[in-house]
Amino acid sequence: MAAEGSAGDLIKVVTLLGAAVVAVPLFKRLGLGSVLGYLAAGLAIGPFGLGLFSDAQTILHVAELGVVMFLFVIGLEMRPSHLWALRRAIFGLGSLQVVVCGALLTAVGLAFGFALAVSFVCAMGFVLTSTAIVMQLLGERGDTAAPRGQKIVAILLFEDLLIVPLLALVAFIAPTSAQPAAAGSRWSAVLLGLGALAALVAVGLWLLNPLFRVLARAKAREVMTAAALLVVLGAALLMQLGGLSMALGAFLAGVLLSESSFRHQLEADIEPFRGLLLGLFFIGVGMALDLAAVAQNWQLIIAGVLAMMVVKTLCIYAVARLARASHADAIDRAVLMAQGGEFAFVLYAAALAAGVIDAQVNANMTAIVVLSMALTPLSVLALRRFTPKLGPSMEGIERPANLAASVLIIGFGRFGQVASQAVLARGAQITIIDNDTEVIRDAAEFGFKVYYGDGDRADVLHAAGAHHARVILVCINDKAAVNRIVEQARMSCTQAKLLVRAYDREHAHELLKSDVDYQIRETFESAMALGREAALATGATPDEADEVMTEVRRRDTERFELEAVGGVFAGRAMILGNVAAKDA
Repeated sequence: MAAEGSAGDLIKVVTLLGAAVVAVPLFKRLGLGSVLGYLAAGLAIGPFGLGLFSDAQTILHVAELGVVMFLFVIGLEMRPSHLWALRRAIFGLGSLQVVVCGALLTAVGLAFGFALAVSFVCAMGFVLTSTAIVMQLLGERGDTAAPRGQKIVAILLFEDLLIVPLLALVAFIAPTSAQPAAAGSRWSAVLLGLGALAALVAVGLWLLNPLFRVLARAKAREVMTAAALLVVLGAALLMQLGGLSMALGAFLAGVLLSESSFRHQLEADIEPFRGLLLGLFFIGVGMALDLAAVAQNWQLIIAGVLAMMVVKTLCIYAVARLARASHADAIDRAVLMAQGGEFAFVLYAAALAAGVIDAQVNANMTAIVVLSMALTPLSVLALRRFTPKLGPSMEGIERPANLAASVLIIGFGRFGQVASQAVLARGAQITIIDNDTEVIRDAAEFGFKVYYGDGDRADVLHAAGAHHARVILVCINDKAAVNRIVEQARMSCTQAKLLVRAYDREHAHELLKSDVDYQIRETFESAMALGREAALATGATPDEADEVMTEVRRRDTERFELEAVGGVFAGRAMILGNVAAKDA
């Protein structure tokens, strides 16, 4: 019996993976995007499609971890200084958009004949935009870090923070027939939430970095991955126990680690789980679309979807223009954020439990939110097809005469420290990664920010920005690791010049075959400088010493080229021949 149960569970897992593998590439090939592919896959295999799954809510509860991990990764990119710089967008623009959209969407509910409390809860649920869908669409087109993308991220953060006071407000507007909570209980809940926040901040500031340093010394990659998951899920659990949002906990954990040396490694470790669980979340949303409820109340639901999406779109556009966004950016933001989001399900469930809305309203509003989420990728596609292509937003961007290059340095030992001086003197913006915690700590004492990460991992290279870098300096002394880095960089970072430290002559030839842009043997130039001083010490004049070293360099170049053609042994034979001729 146990074996049969295990087989049944495995069949469900295989079905979920199979649906995603079939639907997502198909929809991307059709130009419809991965999000719509996941939603269609969920609808097809869900209880209202083929009926292969009967409980979509269970899938959604598990898949919410994808949203949690997504917000953790966003938090890693949001240094406290960066968050402070976005404070006006988060609390100013975010609150203005929420207030305007909330008021007008509440009016839509009243126009449909619902009571004020019901209209307000339904409206505020629809105000909470889907962070998962918007961030996925921004990421697919590479706009997350752009100024217009940062404005959208700031608004999403404010809306995610808003779920906590909204849940408290639902408890206050619950019917008097529901048993009211005592004032002492409410204060206890507030204190519990503040205590959870304080505990999370304390752990983030004083415990996490020492923990990761200990794990990094152990050189156990799987333990680092386990620790990354522990941080995300532990922060989410702590916030949940404190009565707050799991996503808020993960976001705060990411912010607390955003200045950590281990940021890129954490992002690389979390990325596979985040992507898979986020896809599972979209599949769960597709499953949750109750086609029976839609069929029964199709006129109300379709009218609700159109009315709420149109009103929200117009509100967002008006607020964006009021905040001096360009016409193109305002339209883009309005279309991207016109849907309801995943936190609407949380708010509606709480309102149902508190007696603010009934089961019929909950079912209808859930269908409206799910349909709006499904329509968003189509709306974005239509915007792209029927409007002029949006150029890169120049909002807040200066046009400097001489733009510094973006440089990634892998390995910051003695060689890497010296090699970095020239690009630092040029004012280039650099990112440095190393997998030696002692090197990271020593570099920090001299003002260098070095991130922890194994440069031979493609995901770490991506997290460190290798796919955007103009120059990659590989400065480590491990031949095998250098070869793996070169292989990864040549496959996925073709835009970057690859400058590599070679271990010896044989390794230099291997690197040339790998088509690096520049290689240098790690001891060659220092040995040449020492040889010149030796010539001076034997009585040569500076000009004679320079002439001798020029000849030595010429012969070395000839030998190196001969080795490349005829093999290393031929080159060594030529070396011995030159020595013998000098002796003769």
